[in-house]
Amino acid sequence: MTGGPVGSTLPTLPARRRSKALALGLTASVLALGVGGYAVLKPYVDPEDFEGGGGEAVTVRIAPGATAADVASTLAGAGVVASARSFVNVAERRSMASRLRPGHYRLRRGMAAAAALDLLLAPGSRVVRRVTVPEGLRVAETLRRVAAQSGLPLDELRGVDPALVGLPAYAAGLEGFLFPATYEVEPEARGVDVLASMVERFGVTARQLRLRQRAARVHLTPLEAVTVASIVQVEACAEPDYPKIARVIYNRLRRGLPLRLDSTLAYAQDGRAVNVTRSDSPYDTFARKGLPPGPIANPGERALMAALYPAKGDWRWFVTTDPVHRITKFTNKESEFVRYRKELNENLGTN
Repeated sequence: MTGGPVGSTLPTLPARRRSKALALGLTASVLALGVGGYAVLKPYVDPEDFEGGGGEAVTVRIAPGATAADVASTLAGAGVVASARSFVNVAERRSMASRLRPGHYRLRRGMAAAAALDLLLAPGSRVVRRVTVPEGLRVAETLRRVAAQSGLPLDELRGVDPALVGLPAYAAGLEGFLFPATYEVEPEARGVDVLASMVERFGVTARQLRLRQRAARVHLTPLEAVTVASIVQVEACAEPDYPKIARVIYNRLRRGLPLRLDSTLAYAQDGRAVNVTRSDSPYDTFARKGLPPGPIANPGERALMAALYPAKGDWRWFVTTDPVHRITKFTNKESEFVRYRKELNENLGTN
């Protein structure tokens, strides 16, 4: 017999082929896994994104409490960005996720995620109407101003139930509690929302000033303190006079003297100027002693401060002798008061 033992040399060639096939199979599996893995990871590491600043304008609402992922989904759903992940990646890379704010924004469809983020952070992109209410307006005047600047119907504002806006328990109505400031009115806001924001702003200021506690120290109820502040707001021409006018009011109240204020009588007549000298209204402080039953306007923070922290002095009268130059004089002598009235009439040309 020739050759070696059975099976010692015959399997050599097929074994090599099997090893090679196995190696090729393993390589193909690794390649297949790599392609599959990349397909899975691509939306995260290289998400679809548009280029440029986009085209068609679109308004997008970012809800309060929305996360960066929520914002991204909203933008993708509106066609602003190509994918939610592209926006999230940009926001996280630039550490801007925490700076996203709720509201309505004017964006464009087909924007690069970075461009969309820039526009969301730009103040001018926010769709909002700003309403500025100055100090000293009455409720009726305030509502007209809010309607004109916000676009809300005046009838809607007039029809708001005061019970729905969060007034303090001591408030007798809206007068005095629509805090003067600048407000941002969203497109979907209702009249009740705007007035509630104004009352809420009053509440914040009142708490900061400790209005309840300070009112008690000047022997007033909270409503009376707001009433004094409203009178100060209407009567004063210059900020340094605010606490002095408050002191005049307190001095006259303590002595049991009628306040004799044109501002309260004008409020009773629903005007800004006094047409008659007497009225049956409880706001006629010429005929009645004590404070009127409620505020005559919406005071700002400085007037509230003056009511709570009046100046020291024994004045019982004040006269704005020169309205053009905002000059007000104070006195504790009636003879000087008469002279100041004469000076006012001369400046007004009414002698």
